[in-house]
Amino acid sequence: MAALNTARRVVIKIGSALLVDRTSGALRQDWLLSLAQDVARLKDQGKDVILVSSGSIALGRGALGLPRTELPLEQSQAAAAVGQIRLARAYEEALAPHGITTAQVLVTLEDSENRRRYLNSRATLETLIGLGAVPIVNENDTIATDEIRYGDNDRLAAQVAVTVEADVLILLSDVDGFYSANPALDPQAKRFDRIETITPEIEAMAGDGVSGLSKGGMITKLLAAKMATAAGCAMAISEGSVMSPVAALEAGAPSTWFTAQGDPQVARKRWIAAMKTRGVITVDEGAAKALQNGNSLLPAGVRHVEGDFGRGDPLAILGPDGRKLGQGLSRYTAEEARAIQGHRSADIEGILGYAGRAALIHRDDMAL
Repeated sequence: MAALNTARRVVIKIGSALLVDRTSGALRQDWLLSLAQDVARLKDQGKDVILVSSGSIALGRGALGLPRTELPLEQSQAAAAVGQIRLARAYEEALAPHGITTAQVLVTLEDSENRRRYLNSRATLETLIGLGAVPIVNENDTIATDEIRYGDNDRLAAQVAVTVEADVLILLSDVDGFYSANPALDPQAKRFDRIETITPEIEAMAGDGVSGLSKGGMITKLLAAKMATAAGCAMAISEGSVMSPVAALEAGAPSTWFTAQGDPQVARKRWIAAMKTRGVITVDEGAAKALQNGNSLLPAGVRHVEGDFGRGDPLAILGPDGRKLGQGLSRYTAEEARAIQGHRSADIEGILGYAGRAALIHRDDMAL
């Protein structure tokens, strides 16, 4: 709970069973309005909020009159296409009275596995957050096939939390925490208030979900917890069907908290530092000093570019004396980097023929 009180950035995952009535297939409008109050309160506290929301297929299948049984891929994608419009509109209408602008962000597993797409997603989310918007993230079910799917929004939410360096991830679920066994089947199952470390014994306790709409079982939630906590993000599993579920969590509602393993920014820097580099950037004395002061690497300070690398690849950064200063993720290809080295950022568009990013390596993508 302390993690939520001090968090600067919070990711909240909403499952289909919370948004959509199981019997009618209609949106739970009152519940969504109460969630919007939660989001507005967190924003008023100065926190950034990102929502990862299921529900497009569930809403779309109702609109198209499709059965509640497992759908063929084509029908699932058709339902998602119809439902995504309804889902985005529902969030927009719920949050607009609070003066909050919403943005729809659709992703697939490829967007996190491909470093270039990952950086694009990260830059877009950071920009939206910086402008005060609340991104509504969902898997792009209209185009995703099995090989490029997350398959559940628990792990997607964890990936988003890692991407934006969130301090807290809240999984609003149809259960109120992690249990020693499936509580729907075992009345003796014990709920854990806090889990410091995910041990093999904890993993063995995970079972499948019991919801008729939600695909994510406890196994996927554990996988999400492992991903998030390793990146320095605390995670909570909490009952989400109650009104104002985040306020209920803050008030001490039953839940399970997974302890973060360190700081999210430190964890990201450690991840970058461990990468195998694909090229080398040599900088001048002025740039070396600027980097030590916490600035990004601009093209003007680059003396020499070595290697054949693409956008998003890790590069070693050398000072003018050849000493390694650190490494970071390039925002340009090797060919582009050579073309703009030594030039001012304002000249990039004239050199490349298209607008580029001001920094060759941004400080958030750099480990010194």
